[in-house]
Amino acid sequence: MAATKLATLWQRAAKRQARALTQAQERTTRELARAAAAARQPPPGRGEWLQGAVLGPAGTRRWYLFRPAVPVRRRLPLLVMLHGCGQDAREFALSTGMNRLAAREGFMVLYPEQDRLAHPQGCWNWYDTRSGQALAEVATLATAVEQVALLHAVDRERIAVAGLSAGASMAALLGVRRPQLFRAVAMHSGVPPGLARSSATALRAMLGHGAIATVPLGLPLQPGVPLPPLLVLHGSADRVVSTRNAAAAAELWAQAAGARCGAWRTVQRGQRHAMQVTDYKCGRRTVATLCEVQGLGHAWSGGDARQRFGDPHGPDASRLVWRFVRAQFDAR
Repeated sequence: MAATKLATLWQRAAKRQARALTQAQERTTRELARAAAAARQPPPGRGEWLQGAVLGPAGTRRWYLFRPAVPVRRRLPLLVMLHGCGQDAREFALSTGMNRLAAREGFMVLYPEQDRLAHPQGCWNWYDTRSGQALAEVATLATAVEQVALLHAVDRERIAVAGLSAGASMAALLGVRRPQLFRAVAMHSGVPPGLARSSATALRAMLGHGAIATVPLGLPLQPGVPLPPLLVLHGSADRVVSTRNAAAAAELWAQAAGARCGAWRTVQRGQRHAMQVTDYKCGRRTVATLCEVQGLGHAWSGGDARQRFGDPHGPDASRLVWRFVRAQFDAR
């Protein structure tokens, strides 16, 4: 009898354990399904979230396009947004909130996405000019822009490029190598072209070694084609990419155009971090604007805190980028 009772108790315990495991597995499955469904949801913004792919010298790259819902079909401006390391296109869109701004202002946003087979951390290869990989990615991204412009009624006279971290470095490289394609470039926490030629020198450049104003661009400029105006945003507390790179980028653009550095000014909106702003002008034309955000680390200023590399306490970088870009569009 004792043995029978013990067996019964064991069976009941086994059933309870099996039931608990089944319920836990069902909860996990539901959570994974919700997460997968959320990942498929387009970032917020009134419009269409389209996707495609481009084949170029660097291989195949996916891209995502936000097209706002506009009442009249017309050619729209295009802002190309390049994510940083450890991000993908959707995360970058969520972090920056650029789609909501695009829906209000009436411009399209193109988010190319790095292939993890090309770089395990999803970094754009802005540095490896020695092997030619960086320039292959430049050509591939330029092809993506041309493809989208052809398919989606883009105003070719109003195209700009912006990026964060490795995406910022690639945006600057695109501006140097394809100046005729872009009307403006915006770098957020990146390294200017010419300071690295390999992965080893890229790390040195990120730390600020060699980021001085006398360093040449290191890449051939196209004769008779000026560089697109440059906006540089960088946090004073950035421990990933040295702030010396921000000044170096602005100085390099200024040298290429023969521009002069103006007096810096402090700008602050409400309780957000203040920023020191310096304009580099050639006559009345702005060649570069440098904004150093006080207390900001390696993150998109004004970005969503729920996303990686977003800091809501800084000034709204998305608005700053669009304001700068729109000014260049209007000045043409």
